Amino acid sequence: MKKIILSAVALIGALTLNAQDDAPKLSVSGTVDVYGTTNTVDGTGTPGLLIANPDKANGFGLGMANTVFSYDGAKSGVVADIAFGPRADDANMAGAINQLYAYYNLTEKLTVTAGQFNTFLGYEVISPAANFNYSVSYLFNAGPFSHTGVKLDYAASEDLSFLLAVTNAHAITSDDASESGATQYGAQVGYKGQYLNFIYGAYSETSATDVLFLDYTGGFDLSESLYLGINAAYSYSDDEEAGYQGAALYIENTFSETFALGLRPEFFSYTSADDSEDVLALTLAASTQLDDNLKLITELRYDSSDDYKIEGFGPGTEKNATALTIAAVYSF
Repeated sequence: MKKIILSAVALIGALTLNAQDDAPKLSVSGTVDVYGTTNTVDGTGTPGLLIANPDKANGFGLGMANTVFSYDGAKSGVVADIAFGPRADDANMAGAINQLYAYYNLTEKLTVTAGQFNTFLGYEVISPAANFNYSVSYLFNAGPFSHTGVKLDYAASEDLSFLLAVTNAHAITSDDASESGATQYGAQVGYKGQYLNFIYGAYSETSATDVLFLDYTGGFDLSESLYLGINAAYSYSDDEEAGYQGAALYIENTFSETFALGLRPEFFSYTSADDSEDVLALTLAASTQLDDNLKLITELRYDSSDDYKIEGFGPGTEKNATALTIAAVYSF
């Protein structure tokens, strides 16, 4: 009799655990970051440090407070990604919302997502916790940051994936009317960690409708400790006769579980029908993991442009600028 009771208790416990495993799960994560910065020129300015106002970066400042609420079920789920602060000002398209979307797994391999989601282009992201560097590249700042619309993700195998997207023009926010129905069409092919991305359409309500974005993002493990990341992009509109092109490398070496060094050389060019304006940026960063949650990023960045195109400084003011930034990034 005792064995029967114990067996029944064990069976009820197992069924309860299985039911809990199948139930939707709520998870909360996020980051908080602050920094101190100084430059070698007279006045404020640190390229790539603040997305919205890099010209105001000097002394001590705030990055952003970011909290992500994720509710994941067996077939569907939602994500609400909330971000406040200077770093988030340009990326947020709807007030404090960085991302807000729902997804549904049509099959084990096919997922449909609707709402506002961060872009599938590029190597870097808005969250400083997910980037090796604290400042962002010219390629990242060229955008897009996020899209509002629908996308389909198809995992053909462990190595091969596809994506299709139909979204608003990426510069249209919740405050903008879209009387013309400005639309973008996107696609991605991924193979073994290498991604080729494509977007075509309008980037704003009033822009030309033939803007093309091509982007390659990938990377390779050169050894157990050395990694090489790559981002190359091209954008152009025949109607506007303007665009950009550029490439950045991410050379990162992990010396221990708590310390790594990285170098990001980048070349970026603003192009038009008969001219181009170029900028070169070299960023050396040291990443120190102080504990499970807190990371310290020490970054020395040098920007050079004979065309006076250094971000954060007015036209015709600076051909060269060096900035030292130390940032603390807390993740939870």
